[in-house]
Amino acid sequence: MSNIITQRFIKCHNKLREENRVRSSRQFALALDYLPQSLSEILKGRRDVTIELLRKAVEKYKVNPVYIYTGEGPMFMTEEDHKSFRVLTVVTDAREDERIVHVPVPAQAGYAAELGDPSIIQDLPTFTLPDYKYKIGTHRSFDVSGDSMETTLFEGDKVVCSYLEPTLWESGIKDGYVYVVVTRADVAVKRVANLLKTEKQLELISDNSFYESYRVNIGDIREVWYVRAKISPFLPSPQNIKHYIHDEVKELKQTISKQSQLIDSLNTMVARLLQTPSLTSDINVRNHEEAED
Repeated sequence: MSNIITQRFIKCHNKLREENRVRSSRQFALALDYLPQSLSEILKGRRDVTIELLRKAVEKYKVNPVYIYTGEGPMFMTEEDHKSFRVLTVVTDAREDERIVHVPVPAQAGYAAELGDPSIIQDLPTFTLPDYKYKIGTHRSFDVSGDSMETTLFEGDKVVCSYLEPTLWESGIKDGYVYVVVTRADVAVKRVANLLKTEKQLELISDNSFYESYRVNIGDIREVWYVRAKISPFLPSPQNIKHYIHDEVKELKQTISKQSQLIDSLNTMVARLLQTPSLTSDINVRNHEEAED
């Protein structure tokens, strides 16, 4: 007896046949690059549907994964739902606990270009973290490249992120926070200004003022990951700490100097006001009145 997920998959197949969206089970199998004989075994309840076959059915025929896994909602997604839908490949251990997939710099171009290919994810290194918050939801880590996010993030740092569902982008992406934004051609670690509601865009901002901000259209965004932590190979040496303190003291001196200039300016302004004839007369009259009282 096939499991409930396979049974729902069979119902979707049968619905496609009834609506003449596929002419035969053989055509259905070939369209999904699947052996017709193996599909026949699934339809007869002799074997269960595979994750890979489900993924292809979602992409090709807009089969609704929510219906497949929960039994709720329509069997098929609308065109708009399908555009915003992404099949997220995850990696689990022997206990079915999800592991954190790491995307190093050399793999990031391929990751962005071949996001729908599960083999890309399965070939990447994985790890776990002891904190409980990394046990809930899907997490991924990315290498930081370049100096555009200095002094917050440095080349060689790794950012650990949690996945943000596309349905939550408009409301869940907070201005000024750091995200990993995966587009069709790039993996960018940036601060974000959320312009999705008004302009259907995200503005990506670097902490290094040398780099100008730029915008990406929602149609080009494939994944968004919220940066929760960083793993850095760099520890401040005593010399670096000395330079840091020196810079802090220098900045404090500049602030005090500006405040001193402001006080001098106020003193000069008060002195000028006191030298004004009308103001001087008013002060003398007040002093005289106070003396009589």
